[in-house]
This record gives sequence, C-alpha cells and structure tokens, in this order.
Amino acid sequence: MFSISRGVWPTMVTPFTPTYEVDYAALERLVEWYIAKGVDGLFAVCQSSEMFHLSLDERVRIARIVKQCAGSRIPVIASGHVSDSAEEQQKELQLMAQTGIDGLVLVTNRIAGPDTPEDVWRENLVSLLEGMNLDVPLGWYECPHPYKHLMSPERLKWCAEYKDFVFLKDTSCNIDSIKAKISAVHATNLKLFNANSATLLDSLKLGAAGFSGVMANIHPELYVWLISNWRDQPKRAEKLMDFLSMASLLETQLYPACAKYYLVLEGVLDNIACRSLLDCQFTDVQRLQVEQLRRLTHCVSDDVGISRSGSF
Repeated sequence: MFSISRGVWPTMVTPFTPTYEVDYAALERLVEWYIAKGVDGLFAVCQSSEMFHLSLDERVRIARIVKQCAGSRIPVIASGHVSDSAEEQQKELQLMAQTGIDGLVLVTNRIAGPDTPEDVWRENLVSLLEGMNLDVPLGWYECPHPYKHLMSPERLKWCAEYKDFVFLKDTSCNIDSIKAKISAVHATNLKLFNANSATLLDSLKLGAAGFSGVMANIHPELYVWLISNWRDQPKRAEKLMDFLSMASLLETQLYPACAKYYLVLEGVLDNIACRSLLDCQFTDVQRLQVEQLRRLTHCVSDDVGISRSGSF
C-alpha cells in the first residue's frame, strides 16, 4: 500500500504549445526535471496545472502520462477534482483513479458551499465516496479557487479515521492552524504538507511532513535540501529559509507564467503559454526578476553544496 512519509511534492504546471494545446512532450521533460532535482513525489493536475481550464480528457491523460513517465522512481498523486455536481465529480474522480496514480486528491471546496453545516459536509462526502469504488489512497487539497475552504482539525481527524486519507496540502499559511491539524491526526496515516514557504521551517519543527507549494516549480532542490538537513544544520537551514521566504514573493508575479519562464530558462519548457491568464501580460520587468532569482538560486545552491548537474 502506498504511503506518504515526507519530502517535496511540487504542484506541477502544465506546458502548452503556442496554440494552447497541452504539450505532452514538454510534460515528459518536466517530469524528468523534477526527478533530477531530487523531489520525493509529484502532485499533478492541481491548480498550478490550470486544472480548471483543462478538459476531463486532458486531465486524465496528463495524470496517466506523468505516472507512466515517473514509473516506480517516485510516486504521483493527482486531483482534477473540479466539477460542481456530485455526479460529474464521481465520474472525474473515478477516471483519475484509474490512471495508475498512487493517490487521488480531493478538493475541499468541492464537497459543499462555504457556509454548509458540518453534518451536511460530512454527509456529502460519504455520499460522494460511497458511490464509487476507489482502490487508491486519498488526499485533501485546500485549493484557493473558486474559494478557499480550510479543514478544521476536527474534520481532518474525522476524515483520516473514516477513509484512507494520507495527504493534506495545507494552504492556511497559519502556524497555529498547522499545529492544531498535525496534533489532530498524529495517530493516523494522514500527513500534512505545507504549501506556504514562510511558515515551512516552523511547520517542520512541529511535525509537518514536507512541502507541496508552487515554489517547487522554481527551485525544488533548495526545498529538498531544507527538509533533509534542517535538523542537522539548523543555522544554515534558517539562513536558507530566509531566502526561500523572500523568493516566494515571486508567486505574486503572474503565476504560473513566472514559473514557466523559469522553466524556459532551465531548458525544460519552450514557452510560457497559459490558459488561466493572459501570458502576454508577463512584463519585461517580471522576466528580469525571474532571471535574477535564478542567478540567486545558483548562488544559494553553491553555498549549501547542491550540484546543478541536474539542470537541463
């Protein structure tokens, strides 16, 4: 049975051709780039993947190709949970589960509306899952779109005891909330992965399993080093954490176009085409900022002794 222990799980972007078709050849190169950087797993077909702008056939094919490309080297989890109706959700989740992925990730805001009572939310989840035959571990994603629906510690504990939930991508950006969630599920198989760079080191000290955030599309090797070395090299880890926190401000610069431009510089992608936004709005200044961050990343990698041989 697949289980998640710890590490860096990038929220994958989706490469597109200049005519905005999914570029499956670039997708395979991207998987290889992540693996060369030392990541522990991949989170495919998520919001970073622009999943709300992908057809069901595209979502399923992306998940299947990512898993086939990764093979047995690293595990792959995926979501693609975007529909509103329970019937459509069951269809998309069942198809995603059949792609060979190692874990299926549900989106918290798809189960019910933002003001739904707790008992109704739980009833909706039971109805959704009991209507399917899912032979795959499950996860949760506190996806910010179309609205952020954070899990309470009590609900998270209930879910972990109800079904084989093993993963939470936490987007609370709140260390007190993270602490409470980790405490609530400490006796279960569910592991919390922080999506927020600024609180990452503090969350690791509290027992978080790792990082699953957008900046793992920029310099995943630095997050890999942090999670592997923060206990043994605390001072260097704190220094690196300061850099990662400030570097994560890049997320505000027309993401995911900024991440795709970084990957263009890495020789992985051919362009920054996005369906979720007008990539033509990516300015010359924003390009310059990505270029500068990449040079800084190389300096920091050298400082902690990370080889850049994995770059394309």
